[in-house]
Amino acid sequence: MEKAIPEGLTFFAFPAAHHCRIRASNIMERLNQEIRRRTRVVRLYPNEESCLSMISTVLMEISED
Repeated sequence: MEKAIPEGLTFFAFPAAHHCRIRASNIMERLNQEIRRRTRVVRLYPNEESCLSMISTVLMEISED
C-alpha cells in the first residue's frame, strides 16, 4: 500500500469539480449493484467458493452482453 500512495493520490491533482466524476463510474456502480442484487437472493452460502462461483457467473453473463 505504501508503494501505491502516489498513484492513489493522483485523484487530488484534478480540479475539485471533477472529483465526483472520477470517484466512481456508472459501469462500476451498475456492476456492484447487480452483484448485490444476486447475492441478496441466496443470502447464505455454504462456503466462500460457492459465493465466488456465483459472482463469477454473474460477471461472465455481463461480459457476454
